Amino acid sequence: MQEGRRSGAVEYFYGTGRRKTAVARVRLYPGTGEILVNGKSARDFFGGRDVHQVTIGQPLRLTNTAERFNISVKVVGGGVSGQAGAIRHGIARALTRFDAELRPTLKRAKLLTRDPRMKERKKVGLKRARKAPQYTKR
Repeated sequence: MQEGRRSGAVEYFYGTGRRKTAVARVRLYPGTGEILVNGKSARDFFGGRDVHQVTIGQPLRLTNTAERFNISVKVVGGGVSGQAGAIRHGIARALTRFDAELRPTLKRAKLLTRDPRMKERKKVGLKRARKAPQYTKR
């Protein structure tokens, strides 16, 4: 087990997760499994959408550490789905700081790899990234 950071007297493990334009700063504190996102419970923050609950809990379930940590997350930018992906990435990275033995498990599940897919930029002369104006012959 590696050394974590200290906030006052409380030790925590941190990780930064990114997805699309969302950035999540994750802290794992020893605890009972409570997840706070921007000061709200994860269920309140994501409006009860189970898809996002499953997404952010994936690294914890894989490593059987769901009941060992209280998780505090600050997430900015992007949309709801991107934020959930960023939180998942951050939790996975924080878990590897907690215990390097968990790294192969998380890496096999591709949770440590940052998803590089981004929105394509709009091009000049087009309506969107690839949609061209309708062609008129006359």
